[in-house]
Amino acid sequence: MRTFSVLNQKGGVGKTTTALNLAHAIALRGHKVAAIDMDPQGHLTTGFGEEIRPQLGMAEVLFGEKSLEEVGIMTRKNLELFPAGTRLSEVEQSVRGFKGGNLLKNELKKIQEKDFIFIDCPPSAAILSMNAIFASTEIIIPVSSDYLALHGLSRLVEILYKIEERLRHKLTKWIVLTRFHGRRRLANEVREKLEKHFPNRVLKTPIREAVALAESPGYGYSIFEHQKNGNGANDYNALAEDLLHGRTR
Repeated sequence: MRTFSVLNQKGGVGKTTTALNLAHAIALRGHKVAAIDMDPQGHLTTGFGEEIRPQLGMAEVLFGEKSLEEVGIMTRKNLELFPAGTRLSEVEQSVRGFKGGNLLKNELKKIQEKDFIFIDCPPSAAILSMNAIFASTEIIIPVSSDYLALHGLSRLVEILYKIEERLRHKLTKWIVLTRFHGRRRLANEVREKLEKHFPNRVLKTPIREAVALAESPGYGYSIFEHQKNGNGANDYNALAEDLLHGRTR
């Protein structure tokens, strides 16, 4: 089982879009996939069209009130969603300490039948993100094609290295270029810098800017349901293959 946290403290980089579409792309290939919404905003849940109010979710699991099995939703073929629910922000307020960072990891031991797990993280380094990172074997970092994104990435990588030291466990890191404009010099300069500083870590396929990618979560669809023959679907299909086979630039 491969467990990925999709993580970036900077907003607007396509984090939830990447978690949603990679999870569905790999489920469409016949793998058993879990998608876990660890962001109190619940955008991953909404993106799959599964948000209701009130809703049980990951807060009840982390507090030990419900099992993962009790809150899971089979949202697509081969794809089970574990929604954020309406109380997830309470976890940030009430859970503290290193032991509190292992709550999700302990729960994931109970769903070993999955082939892949994708965890959508909040844009912070607080306890919910720590739970996701501690539970993961790999990290996916979406990075938009601008210099501010590079600055945020360096800080995030520093945090990940500190966590690795504490865990005594190496995390495999993958970088995904998002909101990419191949004709823009800045976008290509950012890509070159990423490839230089993170050799063999930048996945081969950049995700091009596409209106359909921004639209589809509003309809509760993945890009494969909203516009299956467009650039967004083509890019996320290729990115899924990159991830499955370790294809980098």
